[in-house]
Amino acid sequence: MTSTDSAFTGRLALGASRGLGRAAAIGLAASGAHVILVARTVGGLEDVDDEIQKAGGSATLVPLDLRDGTALDRLGASIYERWGRLDAFLGNAGVLGALTPLSHLEPKLFQELLDVNVTANWRLIRSLDPLLRASDAGRAVFVTSGVARRFTPFWGGYAMSKAALESLALTYAAECESGRVKVNLFSPGPLRTRMRAKGFPGEDPETLRLPEAVVPPLLELLSPACTKNGELVRAA
Repeated sequence: MTSTDSAFTGRLALGASRGLGRAAAIGLAASGAHVILVARTVGGLEDVDDEIQKAGGSATLVPLDLRDGTALDRLGASIYERWGRLDAFLGNAGVLGALTPLSHLEPKLFQELLDVNVTANWRLIRSLDPLLRASDAGRAVFVTSGVARRFTPFWGGYAMSKAALESLALTYAAECESGRVKVNLFSPGPLRTRMRAKGFPGEDPETLRLPEAVVPPLLELLSPACTKNGELVRAA
């Protein structure tokens, strides 16, 4: 039994349905949490829900486009009306954009990077903050990447959006310093995901860890026992 087994019994968590978000949602549900799953497609949500039920957990499915700020506002209101609080929030949604020189990056793709990787997370903070503060131990974790602190040719669009996300999350952490809410960043490292395959098309996926491999330290950050705040935690 790990330190997070049953740690989430009776707790409410919000997460995503792809890549690391999917693995974390299943892990949270298996540890006792009721998971609110957010994704654009019903099919993707139902697929994860099937896995959660196999793990003995439960979920509420919310089809939602993270670029729809009004819908994100409604999400917080709906959670409040039904549960009155939120115990754990995983900010994992993100897009890679295009790997290209900054001067060649199309404005539409640049805007999408900002909309999904930055603005959506800010709208979620705005929507979910009162719910996290209503919990006895609200936890928020935002997934980042080492590229945010490197200056790698052709990765500028994605890198700048992750750097902005880090600034956003760490400022939020500072604002929560005196309260019960803890906010941290998590850098999972290279994982076998669709986004990784898009960024490194010639890479052998068999050389990469599955997202499930880094779920335990992620769940520790989301657990009520976590005392870290404003930290960047890298997966071992």
